[in-house]
Amino acid sequence: MNITFEEMKQWDSKDELKDFRKEFYINENSIYLDGNSLGLLSKRAEQALLDMLESWKNLGIDGWMKGKNPWFYFAEKLGELSAPLVGARKEEVIVTGSTTSNLHQLLATFYEPNGRRTKIVADALNFPSDIYAIQSMLKLKGYDPSEHLVQVESRDGRLIDEQDILFSLNEEVALLILPTVLYRSGQLLDIQKITQEAHKHGILVGWDGCHSVGAIAHQFHDWEVDFAYWCNYKYLNAGPGGVGALFVHEKHFGRTPGLTGWFGSKKEKQFDMEHHFTPAETSGTYQIGTPHIFSMAPLLGSLGMFDEVGMEKIRKKSLHQTRILMDLIEQELSEYHFVIANPTEDARRGGHVSLEHPEAARICKSLKEYGVVPDFRKPSIIRLAPVALYTTYEEIFQTIEILKKIMKEKHYEKFSNEREVVA
Repeated sequence: MNITFEEMKQWDSKDELKDFRKEFYINENSIYLDGNSLGLLSKRAEQALLDMLESWKNLGIDGWMKGKNPWFYFAEKLGELSAPLVGARKEEVIVTGSTTSNLHQLLATFYEPNGRRTKIVADALNFPSDIYAIQSMLKLKGYDPSEHLVQVESRDGRLIDEQDILFSLNEEVALLILPTVLYRSGQLLDIQKITQEAHKHGILVGWDGCHSVGAIAHQFHDWEVDFAYWCNYKYLNAGPGGVGALFVHEKHFGRTPGLTGWFGSKKEKQFDMEHHFTPAETSGTYQIGTPHIFSMAPLLGSLGMFDEVGMEKIRKKSLHQTRILMDLIEQELSEYHFVIANPTEDARRGGHVSLEHPEAARICKSLKEYGVVPDFRKPSIIRLAPVALYTTYEEIFQTIEILKKIMKEKHYEKFSNEREVVA
């Protein structure tokens, strides 16, 4: 049975999250499907930043301890607000650093080679920055990455077979670092199962949640994930370069961070200015330098919406919208040689649809000329991400209509099949 435009309009009218679209700055002349790279600005995020500027204006240095959101405790407050998104206790999450700097911190803390147990396992499809950080840490510890970094290969170039991950775990492995969702294909890994199996081998597990936090509910505490890290500028709409976040399970509290800095101190001791580090007794100890207050402020406004909605409703709509998008692709574009590269099962799918096509780079350029904002990833992937808080069903339908027109008229042929400098 074909999906019709009228059905899409009906889904929009019944959508219990539809009013949140009004919270965002939407360019009505375009369809934004790149929220898995950079989320749109919300009015609440804007106001949170303006409020923080006011606190600087009116309080000066007293803003560290006074005002609505004292800066000295701001990272901890944002961590507490973020904790429900990943199923964590409030002390287990801190907003700090960036994805890569946080991974460096966590590697420096949890990579403790001992005897034969020297290797780090990652996947061969992981985001490059994670691999750079792992290679860097191995070199710093005196190990050759070509021998001590084990990358689980993909069988098809799209997905990672979880059995291959489990097969790689043995007494030579110290750490397992994986993405919750593969950034190209959108494959969602079984976090709980993999973590449990790794622990049976005495292996600590860290998860990169960049492509899942804010789109998928997690239970990091109950699943006994050792640590995790993520950015906040994708599904959480914290703005370009927004400060990242990390999770450390409370069972690891008491460890001294591998990279220490004064903002990781116990709050009561920080301004004693001693040359002896007294670590905070929470995940706050993994902070290094002074918090980037203005880059953190928009997240405060954004998290308020997630608190109101809850991850269950966000995930439900996300799964439905990506399902409809896939159905429309099969319904309308079957003759144009597109391949849906992401898993189609709900339990294995992240928040975006991954389309493969030999002309992907130029198709993305063509979509942009028609007012649709997609995302290109080498070698031949078009990522389309409906975001539950602001993407409508009508927009999904219109996107497929535009893509069909582009393919039928070969509009994409006017462009080169090469990525832009920023893809």
